[in-house]
Amino acid sequence: MQFKDVIGQSDLKAHIRGMVSGGRLSHALLMLGPEGSGVLPLALALAQYLTCERLPRKGAPKAAPAGPSLFGDPEPAPATGTTAGGVYPDDACGVCPSCQKAAALIHPDIHFSYPVIPRKPGDKPVSTDYIVEWREFVRQYPYGNAYDWLQSIGAENKQGNITAQECGEIIRKLNLKSFESPVKVLVLWMPEYLGNEGNKLLKIVEEPPENTLFILVAENDGQILPTILSRTQLIKAPPLKDGEVAEGLTQRAGLEADKARMVASISEGNYREALQQLQHADDDWQSLLREWLNAILKTGPVAQVKWVEGVSKLGRERQKQFLRYFNHLLETAIRLSCMEGQEGQVPETERDFALRLNKIAGREQQEAILRVLDEASYYIERNANAKMLFHALTLKLYHIIANKSLILVN
Repeated sequence: MQFKDVIGQSDLKAHIRGMVSGGRLSHALLMLGPEGSGVLPLALALAQYLTCERLPRKGAPKAAPAGPSLFGDPEPAPATGTTAGGVYPDDACGVCPSCQKAAALIHPDIHFSYPVIPRKPGDKPVSTDYIVEWREFVRQYPYGNAYDWLQSIGAENKQGNITAQECGEIIRKLNLKSFESPVKVLVLWMPEYLGNEGNKLLKIVEEPPENTLFILVAENDGQILPTILSRTQLIKAPPLKDGEVAEGLTQRAGLEADKARMVASISEGNYREALQQLQHADDDWQSLLREWLNAILKTGPVAQVKWVEGVSKLGRERQKQFLRYFNHLLETAIRLSCMEGQEGQVPETERDFALRLNKIAGREQQEAILRVLDEASYYIERNANAKMLFHALTLKLYHIIANKSLILVN
């Protein structure tokens, strides 16, 4: 993967390239970012960049001064960042043999570690047992999360782990001599799944073999072993901007610009979530929400029961998407009520609905609704009974907005 394949994060890409060209790259990096921000694609792009044959190397012919060490060894660097190989490129070339192998995840000097499960009771699995599945997963879901990965290998309710045996394999592989590239890279995805057995890695993380780079890719640093965390250099990725998500959807998923902007606005900078939304892009959440609010405010218990019966059959993911859409409209309504000049930035159909929400509920009521929607999403994620949950949610919404009423019409 090349940097150009990573959605958005232009400032972060430039920062990483600057670290490489300036010889300021630590032996151990922690690429930390929320789900869907693209830290795994960034790590893969960095690994390909470092192994690309276009990257200037030490020991090149003496037509120009030698370049800086990739890992901060005390070697003077030219001010321009040039070496015998020329200026550091902005990206891997994508065409040299090393780039082609890196893109296919078969480069012998780029190693991967990730959570796995036993194939059968008593197994002591290591990452290479699942390398075929890993390559396919990265090809199809580079913005996927640990749940997506574990489900793709049939984990169901099993807990994934990075095992003690895997730690031993990491140490063994990184102590081998490089096959082709001057650099060895380990991409350790989801170090949150590394338990106390991860302490076996402390020595090699702190004092790795020459020109060896650890790239830890994580979403939650609070779940990483402190002993590992303290030995890494942090590179923090922010959530994607709505415009970046929308651009990714139009260029990669072929989505129309208007629909891409709507999906991006709901996804909250999470490209994985945006792709999940696409699976339900044809669902008319606004009509479903209008029907619900009319049942709560106008048509009464019979209509409420009928609505709950229908929504309980949607499935967990679609229920979450619907609640997220309601949450998005409420946030839009609050933004319209307290910030001037926002009307032109909201699609007309959403603007009309958000303004109606401002009429049926004040600011405090809207904030209360947001809280109960977040609670409902939390319980849906944990397999709550859908009928009971939406009946309870219907009653809560009625009590929150009972002192006002407005029939929501097309």
